[in-house]
Amino acid sequence: MIETDILPDISSVDPQGWDRLVGSHSPFLEYGFLHTLEETGCLEPGSGWTPKIVVAKRGGDLVGAVPMYLKTNSAGEFVFDWSWAEGALRAGIEYYPKAVVAVPFTPVTGARVLVDPADPYREKVTSALVDAALDIADELELSSVHFNFILPEEQALFEERGLPIRQGIQYHWQNDGAGDVAAYSDFDDFLSRFRSKRRANIRRERRKLRQSGVTTRVMVGEELSDADMERMFRYYLDTVHKYLYGRQYLTREFFLRIRRALTERLHMVVARKDGEPFGAAFNLHKGDRLYGRYWGCEREVKFAHFEACIYRPVQWCIEEGVAVFEPGAGGEHKLDRGFAPTWTYSAHYVRDPALRRAINDFIRRETSALERRMKNLHDEFPLK
Repeated sequence: MIETDILPDISSVDPQGWDRLVGSHSPFLEYGFLHTLEETGCLEPGSGWTPKIVVAKRGGDLVGAVPMYLKTNSAGEFVFDWSWAEGALRAGIEYYPKAVVAVPFTPVTGARVLVDPADPYREKVTSALVDAALDIADELELSSVHFNFILPEEQALFEERGLPIRQGIQYHWQNDGAGDVAAYSDFDDFLSRFRSKRRANIRRERRKLRQSGVTTRVMVGEELSDADMERMFRYYLDTVHKYLYGRQYLTREFFLRIRRALTERLHMVVARKDGEPFGAAFNLHKGDRLYGRYWGCEREVKFAHFEACIYRPVQWCIEEGVAVFEPGAGGEHKLDRGFAPTWTYSAHYVRDPALRRAINDFIRRETSALERRMKNLHDEFPLK
């Protein structure tokens, strides 16, 4: 017998039980990350994110979960639906509140329905959780439920319920260790796969940075101190304030507490000029993947961003045998630096029939345009 329930926060869930469900999936799904967001003010009411954690139990034991959040805006999602909200408003349809199944402020693909892979009733638990998430929309009269950055293998789960699948494009670096292709032996081996002009440009960028007195160092886990995290918060704020569209989602306390909550996952590339730190890229690492999240600096140094956010992490991945580096959303400049265009997926349940038809039509037209764009991107990919 499977029972589902809605909890007001992840603090109401047993940490070990939650992480057992997460297993090898993204570190952003782990209890330590989600709990730190809650406990450090990142999900305060003004953020627009209110936890509604869906759990499944059998005999009192946790057997499945869905990280769901009620939303009163579309900030921090990275599957952009502002135009949907505007269209709904013009049609006299309330778009907010809605629900999102995702990790707040984190455009990283991962399981959205967490079930122990060894559970003999895995399929029943999965179905019960998805149905419970959709039922919440009806019970609370939400406009919609959005499952963002789902795994490719989760698509069928939503398609069989009539939910359209929306595609997006990110740029991921992949170590050529798949199949019969040997992994890169070092960074020069990686560069050797580029066309000559692009290869020369990358070498020139790195050389000029060294000549300017800039060095980088990778720091992981317990190598990082509170002082390092304090600096990273300042760098993060600098990036937020630098751009008109910047918005602060994370607090100082988040950076300090995540050091203890996910120590073994932390990865930072620190940039120094003449020995003094001036910028850093903050990442998380788990299993065979490195995930890029935040970059910031207290002084602008040409090419430092590319070195800290792209070249040095790729070099580290090759040295450590990491298979995939996901540097985050956006940035076609990553294509020129050897990051392959990669599909992302989301599924969308919309209650109002008229709005549902309009959104389904939007997704069909957008998908056609993106498929043409993906073909062009593959043609532009610089690696041999």
